[in-house]
Amino acid sequence: MDARATNRFISEWLARAHPVAAQAHAEWANQGVALLPLGGRFAAVRMRADMVFAALGSEDPDKAAAAMADLLAGPVIHDHRSTGATYYALIQAHAGMVWAHEEAAPCLGQGTYLGVPRIDRCEPPGTYWTVRPRYDGNLCRPRSVALLVQAGHERLAAGHN
Repeated sequence: MDARATNRFISEWLARAHPVAAQAHAEWANQGVALLPLGGRFAAVRMRADMVFAALGSEDPDKAAAAMADLLAGPVIHDHRSTGATYYALIQAHAGMVWAHEEAAPCLGQGTYLGVPRIDRCEPPGTYWTVRPRYDGNLCRPRSVALLVQAGHERLAAGHN
């Protein structure tokens, strides 16, 4: 399958998270980012950049992206908020129900919306994919996300940056 068809399938899969998929497509076309509800098709673990960098041992965004792609095997969104850079690892919605790292990295689900970039937004400015979905239905492994969060939290608590 060619890249264009793959991107179309991924976009359709993401858009179906919205109650009106056409609205998600319109938001991507007009703003480059669509607000999608969490808790149905997927959930998102919100991770501070300093914690991710501490876990991975690098503050270089490109090295962090490559490491997350290998470690998490699923999509990660980057957003630069007023409180600093934040990463969102997309995981199975039901995994959020048993998430044990709420303090360090909350799992966002039912009742929360996430700005999800258009599939081809892979660099700043704005919200973009640090690690793009590789296929429709691709999500991060919850255990791998938990290990990343735990390592980053421990390294920051020990004073390592």
